[in-house]
Amino acid sequence: MSEPSPIRAAPGRAQKERERFVAFAFCWADVLLELDGEGSIAYAAGTTQTFTGTTPDKLIGRAFLDLVADPDKALARELIAVATKCGRIEDATLRLVGPNGAAPPMALAGYRLNDLNGHYFFALRSLGAATSGADRRRLTRDRTTGLYASKDFSSIATQRVKAAEAAGDEAEVTLISLPDMETFRQRLDEDTRHSLAGTLGAALRAKSIGGDSATEIADGRYAIVHETGLDIRDLERHLSDVTREIDPNGKGVRAESATLDFGVSGLNDENLANGLVYVINQFRDAKGSDFSLTSFATNISSMVDQATRTVQGFRKVLEDASFDIAFHPIVAVLGGRVHHYEALVRFQNSDPTESPFKMITFAEDIGLIWQFDIAMARKVVEWLRPRRATKYKIAVNISGQSVANLAYHAELFALLEANPWARDHVMFEITESARIADLADANTFFQTLRKQGYEICLDDFGAGGASFQYLASLDVDVVKLDGSAVKNALAARKGRAFLTALTKLCRDIGVETVAEMVDDAETLSFVRDCGVDFAQGYLFGKPNVDIEVFAKTGLPRLNR
Repeated sequence: MSEPSPIRAAPGRAQKERERFVAFAFCWADVLLELDGEGSIAYAAGTTQTFTGTTPDKLIGRAFLDLVADPDKALARELIAVATKCGRIEDATLRLVGPNGAAPPMALAGYRLNDLNGHYFFALRSLGAATSGADRRRLTRDRTTGLYASKDFSSIATQRVKAAEAAGDEAEVTLISLPDMETFRQRLDEDTRHSLAGTLGAALRAKSIGGDSATEIADGRYAIVHETGLDIRDLERHLSDVTREIDPNGKGVRAESATLDFGVSGLNDENLANGLVYVINQFRDAKGSDFSLTSFATNISSMVDQATRTVQGFRKVLEDASFDIAFHPIVAVLGGRVHHYEALVRFQNSDPTESPFKMITFAEDIGLIWQFDIAMARKVVEWLRPRRATKYKIAVNISGQSVANLAYHAELFALLEANPWARDHVMFEITESARIADLADANTFFQTLRKQGYEICLDDFGAGGASFQYLASLDVDVVKLDGSAVKNALAARKGRAFLTALTKLCRDIGVETVAEMVDDAETLSFVRDCGVDFAQGYLFGKPNVDIEVFAKTGLPRLNR
């Protein structure tokens, strides 16, 4: 056991720095540790006995890694590497060896000071206490991996790459895959899986520019922005070694990588960011045993060019409003009264048989859906303006992504403020609700609209296990029962009972229901018997750009 190294600094400097560390850290931490350059404990304070079974004075001189639970030793080494590279650690968790074995995870933050002989200052706090405050704020990193969320990565990567280019340096983006990660994780217990995620995240952060330029795209798939001179093969070996060390079978997972060639000097910031988003989403969604990261990488340039051309074309469509509205009626199951029409997009100069779904999905993937949503809202208001004397009511779709977009909020509220009459003719339907990250913020947005007189409909209800959480957290006027859920209920032996119970729940809380995919009389009879209020489907006709067609052809008589 080595003796702690003295801190070589101006007289009194070390003591003052330590006192400052203690004063600040005690506002947050349960345990404070100072490590020398060799990783031995030079100073300890706090409730160390609770978490390590040892008093602070008896920790002096011990190797920090000796205090760390075995499954987290690799993680601890990677976190120290992060602090060595970028001077700080944040948003990490680590388990120590407690009096009765591995202690519960603790939040870890710290920094390293070169002018104090490279000493490390670590603060640890019981995660039970740390999470309550963290849960109340929007985190920018994943707690387990310490990596930025993939949705933020394209902008971070673009900034890093362009900053390096401006400084006369070069930075690259590399995709990394551990193909057998799912099978590998099945061999690990929950605590070890948690430790593995943190260890891999820390290893990537340590090699990234700024110590924070990496993300997990999907299970076993990562992206990192790094200096051009980084030995990627060495990083592959390191990641493989990390998994091998933690694998009870000693096999681990082989890592593979592909560095992207964007031809950065030929792309502006926006096109580079769009290209990154597109490539990362393709990487995330690529499936099948035939998937090869190497072959994927060879198509990067063409993928970026394709994304750039598609984005430019899509923006042109929005600027020129060169798309049409197709209307689809939502009809009361008793009597056949039209409650409202859903506004659906039909892009001009496209194959009339081709669904616009592909373009909408692309807009969501590339981060442009909010601009489409506001363009659609403007189009509907413009269509309604000369028809204000009618009783038409039109549902405008809002993507789950747009719900969280402040730029969309600003433009939408400006549009509605300029057209106060619209509250009698417009309602809003929330699509892709699974993409709503913050339900509390979303509900605030919805209530602002409702206070102005606009009804809110929640789409795709019953399509996923989180539907009831949305219903409990979001105050809405209508829920639209997902068409596949309706069809499944019709086919299932207990389906009628479940759908009846669901409609009763909605009725009890004052929410009306719409059933999708009501394409025939049998389905209509079924949803009516289950207590559904309204229906939408091909039974009432296909979407049409001429709203009058539904009055001309007439809707089916729905009286029993």
